[in-house]
Amino acid sequence: MGFEKFLFYVFALITLWASGMVITRKNPVHSVLFLVLAFVGSAALWVLLEAEFLGIVLVLVYVGAVMVLFLFVVMMLDVDIATLRAGFISYLPVGILIASVMAAEIFLIVGPSNFGLDAFPAPAPAGPDATNAADLGRVLYTVYLYPVEIAAVILLVAIVAAIRLTLRRRPDTKYVDPSRQVRVKKGPGRVRLVKMAAEDVAPATVGGADSNVGENS
Repeated sequence: MGFEKFLFYVFALITLWASGMVITRKNPVHSVLFLVLAFVGSAALWVLLEAEFLGIVLVLVYVGAVMVLFLFVVMMLDVDIATLRAGFISYLPVGILIASVMAAEIFLIVGPSNFGLDAFPAPAPAGPDATNAADLGRVLYTVYLYPVEIAAVILLVAIVAAIRLTLRRRPDTKYVDPSRQVRVKKGPGRVRLVKMAAEDVAPATVGGADSNVGENS
Protein backbone atom coordinates (compact mmCIF):
# COMPACT_ATOMS: atom_id res chain seq x y z
CA MET A 1 0.00 0.00 0.00
CA GLY A 2 1.42 3.33 -1.08
CA PHE A 3 1.43 6.48 1.02
CA GLU A 4 -1.24 8.12 -1.18
CA LYS A 5 -3.62 5.19 -0.73
CA PHE A 6 -2.93 5.22 3.02
CA LEU A 7 -3.91 8.91 3.20
CA PHE A 8 -7.03 8.17 1.18
CA TYR A 9 -8.22 5.53 3.66
CA VAL A 10 -7.35 7.76 6.63
CA PHE A 11 -9.36 10.73 5.35
CA ALA A 12 -12.19 8.45 4.20
CA LEU A 13 -12.49 6.95 7.69
CA ILE A 14 -12.38 10.43 9.26
CA THR A 15 -15.15 11.60 6.93
CA LEU A 16 -17.34 8.57 7.68
CA TRP A 17 -16.80 8.88 11.42
CA ALA A 18 -17.56 12.62 11.40
CA SER A 19 -20.70 12.02 9.31
CA GLY A 20 -21.94 9.50 11.85
CA MET A 21 -21.24 11.88 14.71
CA VAL A 22 -23.26 14.62 12.98
CA ILE A 23 -26.51 12.65 13.27
CA THR A 24 -25.84 11.06 16.66
CA ARG A 25 -24.74 14.03 18.80
CA LYS A 26 -27.26 15.47 21.25
CA ASN A 27 -25.89 19.00 21.09
CA PRO A 28 -26.55 20.69 17.71
CA VAL A 29 -23.41 22.81 18.07
CA HIS A 30 -21.31 19.64 18.29
CA SER A 31 -23.11 18.30 15.20
CA VAL A 32 -22.17 21.42 13.24
CA LEU A 33 -18.53 21.13 14.32
CA PHE A 34 -18.40 17.48 13.25
CA LEU A 35 -19.96 18.50 9.92
CA VAL A 36 -17.08 20.95 9.47
CA LEU A 37 -14.69 18.05 10.09
CA ALA A 38 -16.54 15.95 7.51
CA PHE A 39 -16.19 18.76 4.95
CA VAL A 40 -12.45 19.05 5.67
CA GLY A 41 -12.02 15.29 5.16
CA SER A 42 -13.97 15.47 1.89
CA ALA A 43 -11.78 18.37 0.74
CA ALA A 44 -8.68 16.30 1.46
CA LEU A 45 -10.12 13.46 -0.64
CA TRP A 46 -10.71 15.89 -3.52
CA VAL A 47 -7.10 17.05 -3.30
CA LEU A 48 -5.87 13.44 -3.40
CA LEU A 49 -7.97 12.91 -6.54
CA GLU A 50 -6.15 15.86 -8.17
CA ALA A 51 -9.24 18.08 -7.96
CA GLU A 52 -7.60 20.90 -6.04
CA PHE A 53 -10.14 23.51 -7.14
CA LEU A 54 -13.07 21.54 -5.69
CA GLY A 55 -11.18 20.94 -2.45
CA ILE A 56 -10.34 24.63 -2.03
CA VAL A 57 -13.92 25.67 -2.85
CA LEU A 58 -15.26 23.16 -0.33
CA VAL A 59 -13.09 24.60 2.42
CA LEU A 60 -13.54 28.28 1.56
CA VAL A 61 -17.26 28.26 0.73
CA TYR A 62 -18.76 25.57 2.94
CA VAL A 63 -16.39 25.49 5.90
CA GLY A 64 -15.42 29.16 5.83
CA ALA A 65 -18.84 30.70 5.14
CA VAL A 66 -21.84 28.37 5.15
CA MET A 67 -20.92 26.32 8.20
CA VAL A 68 -19.89 29.39 10.18
CA LEU A 69 -23.31 30.86 9.41
CA PHE A 70 -24.99 27.61 10.48
CA LEU A 71 -22.97 27.61 13.69
CA PHE A 72 -23.99 31.17 14.60
CA VAL A 73 -27.64 30.44 13.78
CA VAL A 74 -27.66 27.28 15.91
CA MET A 75 -25.96 29.09 18.79
CA MET A 76 -28.41 32.01 18.65
CA LEU A 77 -31.55 29.87 18.38
CA ASP A 78 -33.14 28.58 21.55
CA VAL A 79 -33.27 24.92 20.53
CA ASP A 80 -35.23 22.64 22.83
CA ILE A 81 -33.04 19.55 23.01
CA ALA A 82 -35.64 17.52 24.92
CA THR A 83 -38.25 18.07 22.19
CA LEU A 84 -35.81 17.03 19.49
CA ARG A 85 -34.86 13.86 21.34
CA ALA A 86 -38.49 12.95 22.05
CA GLY A 87 -39.26 12.17 18.40
CA PHE A 88 -36.01 10.35 17.66
CA ILE A 89 -37.23 6.87 18.58
CA SER A 90 -40.54 7.26 16.73
CA TYR A 91 -38.81 8.23 13.48
CA LEU A 92 -35.96 5.72 13.84
CA PRO A 93 -37.57 2.89 11.78
CA VAL A 94 -38.30 5.26 8.89
CA GLY A 95 -34.75 6.59 9.05
CA ILE A 96 -33.27 3.10 9.00
CA LEU A 97 -35.45 2.16 6.01
CA ILE A 98 -34.41 5.26 4.03
CA ALA A 99 -30.75 4.74 4.93
CA SER A 100 -30.93 1.10 3.78
CA VAL A 101 -32.47 2.09 0.44
CA MET A 102 -29.80 4.75 -0.10
CA ALA A 103 -27.02 2.32 0.82
CA ALA A 104 -28.41 -0.24 -1.65
CA GLU A 105 -28.56 2.38 -4.41
CA ILE A 106 -25.00 3.47 -3.72
CA PHE A 107 -23.79 -0.14 -3.78
CA LEU A 108 -25.58 -0.82 -7.08
CA ILE A 109 -24.13 2.27 -8.72
CA VAL A 110 -20.65 2.36 -7.20
CA GLY A 111 -20.21 -1.39 -6.93
CA PRO A 112 -17.06 -3.18 -8.15
CA SER A 113 -18.84 -4.39 -11.29
CA ASN A 114 -20.14 -0.96 -12.32
CA PHE A 115 -17.56 1.46 -10.97
CA GLY A 116 -14.16 -0.17 -11.08
CA LEU A 117 -10.93 0.17 -13.00
CA ASP A 118 -12.21 -2.32 -15.55
CA ALA A 119 -15.27 -0.22 -16.41
CA PHE A 120 -13.59 3.15 -15.96
CA PRO A 121 -9.82 3.00 -16.41
CA ALA A 122 -7.68 5.61 -14.74
CA PRO A 123 -7.38 8.74 -16.88
CA ALA A 124 -4.09 9.93 -18.22
CA PRO A 125 -2.25 12.38 -15.99
CA ALA A 126 -2.97 16.00 -16.82
CA GLY A 127 -0.27 18.23 -18.19
CA PRO A 128 1.40 21.06 -16.30
CA ASP A 129 -0.80 23.68 -18.01
CA ALA A 130 -4.12 21.99 -17.10
CA THR A 131 -6.30 23.71 -14.51
CA ASN A 132 -9.25 22.30 -12.62
CA ALA A 133 -11.25 25.53 -12.86
CA ALA A 134 -11.05 25.68 -16.67
CA ASP A 135 -11.84 22.00 -17.14
CA LEU A 136 -14.74 22.11 -14.68
CA GLY A 137 -16.21 25.26 -16.20
CA ARG A 138 -15.94 23.83 -19.71
CA VAL A 139 -17.79 20.66 -18.71
CA LEU A 140 -20.46 22.43 -16.64
CA TYR A 141 -21.39 24.95 -19.31
CA THR A 142 -21.25 22.60 -22.29
CA VAL A 143 -22.17 19.03 -21.37
CA TYR A 144 -24.18 19.78 -18.21
CA LEU A 145 -25.59 23.18 -19.15
CA TYR A 146 -29.27 22.29 -18.66
CA PRO A 147 -28.77 20.52 -15.30
CA VAL A 148 -26.82 23.54 -14.03
CA GLU A 149 -29.58 25.93 -15.12
CA ILE A 150 -32.28 23.72 -13.54
CA ALA A 151 -30.30 23.56 -10.29
CA ALA A 152 -29.97 27.36 -10.32
CA VAL A 153 -33.74 27.78 -10.74
CA ILE A 154 -34.43 25.30 -7.93
CA LEU A 155 -32.05 27.16 -5.61
CA LEU A 156 -33.71 30.47 -6.50
CA VAL A 157 -37.14 29.05 -5.69
CA ALA A 158 -35.78 27.69 -2.40
CA ILE A 159 -34.37 31.11 -1.47
CA VAL A 160 -37.65 32.87 -2.26
CA ALA A 161 -39.62 30.25 -0.30
CA ALA A 162 -37.31 30.58 2.71
CA ILE A 163 -37.67 34.37 2.69
CA ARG A 164 -41.45 34.06 2.40
CA LEU A 165 -41.68 31.60 5.29
CA THR A 166 -39.57 33.74 7.61
CA LEU A 167 -41.23 37.05 6.66
CA ARG A 168 -43.88 37.27 9.35
CA ARG A 169 -45.60 40.31 10.75
CA ARG A 170 -45.72 40.52 14.49
CA PRO A 171 -48.51 42.58 16.12
CA ASP A 172 -46.09 44.17 18.58
CA THR A 173 -43.64 45.35 15.92
CA LYS A 174 -43.66 49.04 15.00
CA TYR A 175 -43.05 49.67 11.33
CA VAL A 176 -43.93 52.22 8.67
CA ASP A 177 -45.93 51.25 5.59
CA PRO A 178 -44.66 53.33 2.63
CA SER A 179 -47.76 52.54 0.56
CA ARG A 180 -50.00 54.17 3.18
CA GLN A 181 -47.72 57.19 3.33
CA VAL A 182 -47.89 57.92 -0.40
CA ARG A 183 -51.69 57.54 -0.40
CA VAL A 184 -52.21 60.25 2.21
CA LYS A 185 -54.61 63.04 1.16
CA LYS A 186 -55.43 66.33 2.82
CA GLY A 187 -58.60 66.27 4.84
CA PRO A 188 -60.19 67.38 8.07
CA GLY A 189 -58.52 64.67 10.08
CA ARG A 190 -55.03 65.13 8.66
CA VAL A 191 -53.93 68.42 10.29
CA ARG A 192 -55.54 70.15 13.30
CA LEU A 193 -54.77 73.77 14.22
CA VAL A 194 -54.96 74.70 17.87
CA LYS A 195 -55.19 78.36 19.05
CA MET A 196 -53.28 79.18 22.19
CA ALA A 197 -52.88 82.45 24.08
CA ALA A 198 -49.46 84.05 23.84
CA GLU A 199 -47.60 84.50 27.11
CA ASP A 200 -44.43 86.42 27.91
CA VAL A 201 -41.90 84.17 29.57
CA ALA A 202 -39.00 85.72 31.47
CA PRO A 203 -35.58 84.40 30.50
CA ALA A 204 -34.38 81.76 32.89
CA THR A 205 -31.23 82.31 34.87
CA VAL A 206 -28.52 79.73 34.93
CA GLY A 207 -27.04 79.17 38.36
CA GLY A 208 -27.88 82.67 39.53
CA ALA A 209 -25.41 84.23 37.11
CA ASP A 210 -27.75 87.09 36.14
CA SER A 211 -28.41 88.14 39.74
CA ASN A 212 -24.70 88.15 40.54
CA VAL A 213 -24.03 90.35 37.53
CA GLY A 214 -26.70 92.85 38.70
CA GLU A 215 -25.24 93.05 42.21
CA ASN A 216 -21.72 93.60 40.92
CA SER A 217 -22.85 96.36 38.64
